[in-house]
Amino acid sequence: MAVSVFDLFSVGIGPSSSHTVGPMRAAGMFVDELVGRDMVDHVAEVRVDLFGSLAATGAGHGTIPAILLGLEGYRPETIETDEMEQRLATIRADGKILLAGRTVIALTESDMHLQPGRRLDQHPNAMTLTAFSAHDDVLYRETYFSVGGGFVVTETSPAGNEATARTEGSFRSAAELLALTERDGLSVSQAMMRQECMRRSETEVRERLLHIRDVMIACQDNGMSRDGYLPGNLQVRRRAKDWFVRLDAEDPQRDPAFAEDWVNLVALAVNEENASGGRIVTAPTNGAAGIIPAVLHYALRYTSAGRADPDDTTVRFLLTAGAIGSLYKERASISGAEVGCQGEVGSAASMAAGGLAEILGGTPRQVENAAEIAMEHSLGLTCDPIGGLVQIPCIERNAISAGKAINAARMALRGDGTHRVSLDQVIETMRATGMDMSAKYKETSTGGLAVNVSVNVVEC
Repeated sequence: MAVSVFDLFSVGIGPSSSHTVGPMRAAGMFVDELVGRDMVDHVAEVRVDLFGSLAATGAGHGTIPAILLGLEGYRPETIETDEMEQRLATIRADGKILLAGRTVIALTESDMHLQPGRRLDQHPNAMTLTAFSAHDDVLYRETYFSVGGGFVVTETSPAGNEATARTEGSFRSAAELLALTERDGLSVSQAMMRQECMRRSETEVRERLLHIRDVMIACQDNGMSRDGYLPGNLQVRRRAKDWFVRLDAEDPQRDPAFAEDWVNLVALAVNEENASGGRIVTAPTNGAAGIIPAVLHYALRYTSAGRADPDDTTVRFLLTAGAIGSLYKERASISGAEVGCQGEVGSAASMAAGGLAEILGGTPRQVENAAEIAMEHSLGLTCDPIGGLVQIPCIERNAISAGKAINAARMALRGDGTHRVSLDQVIETMRATGMDMSAKYKETSTGGLAVNVSVNVVEC
């Protein structure tokens, strides 16, 4: 198994896994290499070149400040929002960073070299970091590709942080997964747990998944407690707090009749937190981070399994969703800059649908069917954020796609798992559609809503 559930679900910061989390990790990798080569104290200058989508929409996605913080040694998994804001204020005031936390380098956001019209062959999300000595000698240079979901690969090591070895019982297609479950009498979550246990104990897997759930819940709670406007010039008003107050008053007993309203609210709250740069769980990307928490909320509140054993339900749901997500990461892409939003919210909806189908008692074939339905009806979805911000249409799109995931799971449970279009076929179709899609619809803000809606007249 090349992709772990903890690669797909990781704690980070908003607003973008590929444009914020990935670049910060890349800058951290660069610094680690300098430290390992004992070069940090000899660096006099660092040049940052951004290409393609990173250059085109990096300003709205927090790419440039994320790189500055990464060069200082901060990591998206551990940095706190207040700490991030304070450190960036100091950098902006001084015009300098502390490379690896110790060497003073003159570098600010305005020093970045942006080349939006230049797309490197390996991936549209590319950045090159170069360290120079006081004599202008190149000490170290590396090109990094942020390939979606916070994953980073390098020009010299394309395998990056992903393992490639096959293990007993591993799967790299839905067909292999179904064959495995039928051969060994496993559910999808059990098959994924078996793979995870080749890296860590079952106890650790469960504990880490429950921690992921707790961060998701904290994120949605934060989103429901904050009002005002989201950052950026769109002046998008935060709605989750007002929605929560009204919905809590209308539905104090959590009547199932209001289930869809709560699902919408959770997705909205999470993505407002993401848009504001808050702490979230990448699932499998930041732009799609609200879908899994919203459908998990539904599974915990409105299914008999969730009410009876919320911890076990959480673990099974996330393992199943992770198994589905690993197929998209292996066989296609979860990067909006590479295949459009179908690779982000489409993949997340497919993952969530599969997870919910298992919780509802679905067989592995029904789980596969649910995942297929959700993606089949996300095909062709473009990534066209207005103003380069992860706000419109991203926030509402998460709520809509969470509802799509629930509907897909319920549709699959009405059948016996037999269906005409397989999950493998729809994943391949998504990949091919993304390759055919015009670059202006792939996180460049040069097409779709991004050019047909004036920033000055946006209303929410």
